[in-house]
Amino acid sequence: MRRYFILGVGVVMIIALTPVARAALTINANLLTKSTFDITGSISKGAGTFVIDHPTDPANKLLYHSFVESPDTLNQYNGIAQFDGKGEATIQLPDYFEALNKDSTYQFFPMNASMPNLYIKQKIQDNAFVIGGGAPGGEVSWMVTGIRHDPYILAHPIVPEVEKGPSALLDKGECVFEPLCK
Repeated sequence: MRRYFILGVGVVMIIALTPVARAALTINANLLTKSTFDITGSISKGAGTFVIDHPTDPANKLLYHSFVESPDTLNQYNGIAQFDGKGEATIQLPDYFEALNKDSTYQFFPMNASMPNLYIKQKIQDNAFVIGGGAPGGEVSWMVTGIRHDPYILAHPIVPEVEKGPSALLDKGECVFEPLCK
């Protein structure tokens, strides 16, 4: 297996372990690694995208998409389902859905025809839910979000707002984006 690590000029690594473990890696250049990069723990960033070779012109273009971000630890599931003869669509979610998620929200939209009577006939139970009120044979586009409640996230919750200071990522007066502190 070949691994490439390309680092530019201005790479600084700071690791200072104190009673409140603190480590920082500052890279003031582009970093390209053609390998797997695994992190056990959390990652924080100012912005984020994924990048792939452009599907219609892979030799000449890249395609960037932004992450969906939230102060909640959201998981999103979606798809298209067809209504049966009773106008119901049973959506089967992954077998781990309820073990991983709580406080689910639902969104759904009829496809190709108006169906004003759509409703959640059965909330998520046994990793499935039912949309009712559809036209037999019709289709519905659906999305469910859940908030993680697995042991890892319960032990390591994301705290959306924190004070800057000696035990934080940055001290008071320091900014991630320096022009904001001027």
